[in-house]
Amino acid sequence: MGRRPLDIEKIAMDLVMSDDSAIKEKLAKKIFDIAYKKDIYPSSIHQFYMARGRGEFGGFTVPAINLRSMTYDLARAIFRVAKKNNSGAFIFEIAKSEMGYTSQPPIEYAGVILAAGIKEGYVGPVFIQGDHFQVNAKKFQESPGKEIDSLKALISESIDAGFYNIDIDSSTLVDLSKTDIKKQQYWNYEACAKLTQFIRQIQPRGVEISVGGEIGEVGGKNSTPEDLRAFMLGFRERLRKGRTGISKISIQTGTSHGGVVLPDGTVAQVKLDFDTLKALSRIGREEFGLAGAVQHGASTLPAEAFHKFPETETCEVHLATEFQNMIYESKHFPQELKAKIYDWLKINAAQEKKEGESEEQFFYKTRKKSLGSFKKEIMSLPGQVRDAITGEIEERFDFLFKQLNAVNNKDLVDKYVALKRVIMRKRKEDTKAVQHDSEGAD
Repeated sequence: MGRRPLDIEKIAMDLVMSDDSAIKEKLAKKIFDIAYKKDIYPSSIHQFYMARGRGEFGGFTVPAINLRSMTYDLARAIFRVAKKNNSGAFIFEIAKSEMGYTSQPPIEYAGVILAAGIKEGYVGPVFIQGDHFQVNAKKFQESPGKEIDSLKALISESIDAGFYNIDIDSSTLVDLSKTDIKKQQYWNYEACAKLTQFIRQIQPRGVEISVGGEIGEVGGKNSTPEDLRAFMLGFRERLRKGRTGISKISIQTGTSHGGVVLPDGTVAQVKLDFDTLKALSRIGREEFGLAGAVQHGASTLPAEAFHKFPETETCEVHLATEFQNMIYESKHFPQELKAKIYDWLKINAAQEKKEGESEEQFFYKTRKKSLGSFKKEIMSLPGQVRDAITGEIEERFDFLFKQLNAVNNKDLVDKYVALKRVIMRKRKEDTKAVQHDSEGAD
């Protein structure tokens, strides 16, 4: 009697559908073991970015994609697009806030991504990133130690799950009431240095985790060269001697998370400051050895904007909301399910409705919050329905990879990124580190 063929899709679906953290861990470990056997490795993009910081290559922008729903299907589509375009530098990410409202803890997210890679026959490093691991300013003011400890718990949980790329967002602590720029950035670089140091202490042997910092909160004041220099000089002073620092820096250039929605439900056109992106990317590379600047909140920009990111040597761009929108707006998404979700929002997100806000604005702004509650229902849609929705979004992924010139770089990635098998540590308890208190997703 022959061996039963591997059903990686069933393992991935069981992982998504289970509410038991111990079962999730067991299923994820099974996926990780299979991935390693097939030469698929959760990896850090750090050394690749350091090479870019040294000026060894450039001319493209790395897409970092947040998958809030249909994660398995969309990850498969991304791997297909990567294989078609000979791409190696692309990132799967999920923000601290998204983990909460989409009900995707780190172990599930990483396991599902790797299962998608296995299904599509992908080989090589896979970059999984914790996006916007954000310091809550209010909680920090009340108890700095407690807030930092909660982030440390989340970082630890994520690293154990194969997240070898972590974006720290302590830009919420920037104090613009101070006149001195270094004083404005003080708590930002102080917290970022502290968390970077913690990451270096717990990272797996042989893996130098890629860490990102942030100098301007998305939706706030545009970043300046002075902000960048003040942050980096302060960060270097506060980082223990001999410790590796950050590899990239997120800045504010005029975008906002999810875009600005108009009363009719359409998204307003955004004027993005590409000159700032270009200048700060150059300073980051030439003065501090970073890969360059990172652009958040970009997925809802007009199509003609994306080719400008590689032209300005932006090192990474974060994309999320558009793909969520495409799921909801697809002609293949069942209208009765959408109506059910919107009815749920009227009750469960009622407190978020602002005076004068149209129903379209309210649903656009809040519908991401329903994805966790309806995760199983969406993933239980017939395969042909999910495939049809995925097909539409796959075309968009392909367009973005080409616009960002994120093509034909697989050999470069393989040259700089060392593959390292890490034994998954068994977690003694559920840290319950995920919080729902930040908006940080693009």
